[in-house]
Amino acid sequence: MKLIKLGVVLLVIFILGFNISCNKDNINPYMPNVPINITIDPNSTLIQELNTVGGWVYLDEKPGIFIPSGSRGVMVYRKDVREFLAFERQPPNDPNNCCDGIICTKLIIGEYFPLAKDTCTGTSYLLLDGSIVEGEGRFPLIQYQAIYDGNLLHIYN
Repeated sequence: MKLIKLGVVLLVIFILGFNISCNKDNINPYMPNVPINITIDPNSTLIQELNTVGGWVYLDEKPGIFIPSGSRGVMVYRKDVREFLAFERQPPNDPNNCCDGIICTKLIIGEYFPLAKDTCTGTSYLLLDGSIVEGEGRFPLIQYQAIYDGNLLHIYN
């Protein structure tokens, strides 16, 4: 009987400790609530930008790739031969700050490579891990799962 009480007490302590240690403040409230499920061939001629390590592309600007409403687009970066990173183009910090009037900003890589930049707030993010390298903000880039099986790249949340 004492062994059962000891087990229950330890279980309660473990559950309380786990709940206290969870940091719910790190959840980005601006994360788009849309299903992302994209499969591409990163070695095809249709997406030449991803044929080499260090290449990147905006999938929302490629014909035939469906990006659901609620997302501002997906940018993909080829980190090495077998690893890709996929990020939401919506700025993760203050995404509703629309400096161009009605059209809210999308993150831009272009001349800022290897960074993605929110040109409205001036915040820059490193494509290698999504962290903030310049500017203010609390959240890193919104990252999607990117699984490469050697032929196809599956991007999803």
